[in-house]
Amino acid sequence: MKQLHRANAPTAKRYPERIIQFGEGNFLRAFVDWIVYNMNRKADFNSSVVVVQPIEQGLVDMLNAQDCLYHLNLQGLDSGRQVDSIELIDVISRGLSPYAQFDEYMKLAENPEMRFVVSNTTEAGIAFVAADKLEDKPAKSYPGKLTQLLYHRFKTFKGAEDKGLLIFPCELIFHNGAELKKCIEQYIDLWKLGAEFKSWFQNSCGVYSTLVDRIVPGYPKDTINEILEKVQYDDKLVVKAEIFHLWVIEAPADVAKEFPADKAGLNVLFVPSEKPYHERKVTLLNGPHTVLSPVAYLSGLDTVREACEDEVIGRFIHKVMFDELLPTLDLPKAELEAFANAVLDRFRNPFVKHFVTSIMLNSFPKFRTRDLPGVKVYLERKGTLPKALVLGLAGICTYYKGGKRGNDVITPNDDKVILDLLTGLWAGSDVKAVAQGVLSSDYIWGEDLNKIAGLTDLLTQYLSGIQSKGMLETVKSIL
Repeated sequence: MKQLHRANAPTAKRYPERIIQFGEGNFLRAFVDWIVYNMNRKADFNSSVVVVQPIEQGLVDMLNAQDCLYHLNLQGLDSGRQVDSIELIDVISRGLSPYAQFDEYMKLAENPEMRFVVSNTTEAGIAFVAADKLEDKPAKSYPGKLTQLLYHRFKTFKGAEDKGLLIFPCELIFHNGAELKKCIEQYIDLWKLGAEFKSWFQNSCGVYSTLVDRIVPGYPKDTINEILEKVQYDDKLVVKAEIFHLWVIEAPADVAKEFPADKAGLNVLFVPSEKPYHERKVTLLNGPHTVLSPVAYLSGLDTVREACEDEVIGRFIHKVMFDELLPTLDLPKAELEAFANAVLDRFRNPFVKHFVTSIMLNSFPKFRTRDLPGVKVYLERKGTLPKALVLGLAGICTYYKGGKRGNDVITPNDDKVILDLLTGLWAGSDVKAVAQGVLSSDYIWGEDLNKIAGLTDLLTQYLSGIQSKGMLETVKSIL
């Protein structure tokens, strides 16, 4: 089997470096870099990506060892047709660690052809750290690193209006562009970088909110030998993803002209507002994910597909999506139903083993942003609580109790404060005390959810049911 580098890969091409990418993980390589790959081949975009490792420990050394080449395995259903493709992605030119190569990192700002910045530094990555200094090599936060780079570019090109950068954050927070821009402006003020630089940043650069959507399970441990046999390369960075993709970018038409995804037939939308797309995706994809995972796991199921195809849990998921969450959104019903059905097809993807335990990382913060708004709007519009969503919350609480499921040790993964809270609450034997304690946590919710009419009693009822007769029977009781 051949080593994977450009001397051994005659189809790999090289392009001018025009994109800086903060993040080298599975998602960006399976999403943004794949989009660039398609634009290069189908729309003459002629651009390569320089990857910047946003934290001290990462994958750039492994990436560089393969000449920044890797294979992407896309699998899924396309209009009922099974797709299982493998492509060699060649758009990354090199990887840099600003912690070990700070001067080389800053030189990126000196490239006159550089035009775009993309990032995925997790939801916690877009943050202002007051202790960061301009002289740090590098600043700790991603916005701090980016401000250092932008300031150096401003000085290198003496404030030239045509040397601004177009910035597309892909972190999964609403208005990620606005949040990133705010952080950069805070650093400009903190570091006293001057009114001229601030004006150049605000007028010559663009920071655009985006919404990304593609399920990326990552490295395909279960099928890696089969994939390597097909490609005949020793590739340590193979990544698997579904075929569905959607990138919504809140930016004007002139930005769209510079990023010709439409000419490559890609599902990249430039829109006046990403808000309705964000609400639809978070509510009808992420929301069901968050509550189906503990319910499925505690019912003896391990993957999202198994959950959807199970007679009982499949009906639970349908109830969550179509009966409880869909009525809380304000887009046309037919459009929402079409999207929800497409999500179910993605959940049932026969190629992707999406383990529910991987979704349950930080379940309480996820429920707060993805499902709690639906609980409140449903109650407001229907005058009653959404039973399946509340049962999902009971499932999260029960999963955080720990213990065992058969031979499997249940190991919740969340903020230590939340884990300690649940451990303390479950140390007693009163499920109502558990319900009250969870709902009253200002640390989790930023408010006291016991004040929501009927929620404490309903959560207590479901917690009691799960303890006495198990999750599956409790689910049956609400269908």
